[in-house]
Amino acid sequence: MMRKVFLIGIKDLKIIFRDRAALVFMLLAPFLLTIGMGFVTGRFSGGSTGITDIPVVIVNQDQRELGDALVELLYSADLADLMDPGAADDPAAARQLIDSNGAAAAIVIPEGFTQSIMPADRSLLFGQGSQGEAVPIEVYTNPSSPVSAGIVKAIVDEFISRVEEVRLCTLTSLLQLQAGGVNPQDPRVDLDSLLQSAELSQPASLTLKTNAEGPEAVDFDLLAYFAPGMALMFLMYTVSYGGRSILTERARGTLPRLMVSPAKTAQILAGKVVGIFFTGMAQIGILILASAVFFQVKWGDPLGIMVLILAAVFGAAGWGMLITAIARTPAQVGSIGSAMMLIFGILGGSFINLEMMPPFLRTVSKITPNAWGLDGFTTLALGGTAVNLSEPITALLIMGGILFGVSVILFNRRGVMGQ
Repeated sequence: MMRKVFLIGIKDLKIIFRDRAALVFMLLAPFLLTIGMGFVTGRFSGGSTGITDIPVVIVNQDQRELGDALVELLYSADLADLMDPGAADDPAAARQLIDSNGAAAAIVIPEGFTQSIMPADRSLLFGQGSQGEAVPIEVYTNPSSPVSAGIVKAIVDEFISRVEEVRLCTLTSLLQLQAGGVNPQDPRVDLDSLLQSAELSQPASLTLKTNAEGPEAVDFDLLAYFAPGMALMFLMYTVSYGGRSILTERARGTLPRLMVSPAKTAQILAGKVVGIFFTGMAQIGILILASAVFFQVKWGDPLGIMVLILAAVFGAAGWGMLITAIARTPAQVGSIGSAMMLIFGILGGSFINLEMMPPFLRTVSKITPNAWGLDGFTTLALGGTAVNLSEPITALLIMGGILFGVSVILFNRRGVMGQ
């Protein structure tokens, strides 16, 4: 049985890839649009990233050198076009602001942060006495703003790395003084001058604490957002094109001939679905491979990419089958499919970042495979792995399963496979 299903799917895949017009829409169009978005956002020219004025709330309870340095960095002219920082006195109020979607992230610099890195008791620098654990900075992120939140986390992580580098350099200098016969714990040794000379203009902390388990903060490449965005949008064309073949073969009389063959009706329908699935997998896979080769886009965890592609194609294929089950003619499938491609592309964030949309539209976008797929690809681009993709993958699988179930019911009622 599986062999027949597989052969029918491979046959449909070959037919689609022989159609030059279909290949233009499936591969060339999304690839060219990705290049265009790269130029618009400055990805190829070294200009602006296209993301500006990220709202971030800062709670500085430390009120000392390192805490003030981080605040100064966030308010600096270098980040003026990227960040829109605001201050708060209470961490609970800052978290509440995030929960109400008032900002992309809240940075809480706790009391004792500087002291845990630059202790007044110099013996603690050399492992003498009880230093205790380093006081962590907390970054509380907004799950509905993954790109902006990832950028904020990357900045704080860079600050952390810089301070740790400075601390180790300072400790090395003091150890060299000790080796030269100078006691670093002597009050006459100007430790503060050593620390200041280490250039804390772009520093950081020892520990980054986030509000949830998630990807490690990394530099975010906008093409890792726009490339899958375009691919997912045109995936809707691909699945509707594949579904249209069922009605086309029915109109031409080839489908009834298949029905009288030894293959069962369920096998034929399953083979058609497998053909749509194979085509979607090939389309997304080729576009991702091309962007990695030509644009050096770092997609992240290979296993996560594979699992996410499977889930995204399954969810989109469910919509393709539903369109086919509703439509009366192949032309209607094409019209409905093209309209849904554009609507889902807009709602799903292929053109406009979902963070810029009103809360109502962000909620509506959850019916599209585009939104869930982009959520997963963004997570991977920010350093996540397959473990961090449970929510989008589960949503896509449930979406596909429900849509396929509804499609089968509609097919049976209309007798599409039986006529």
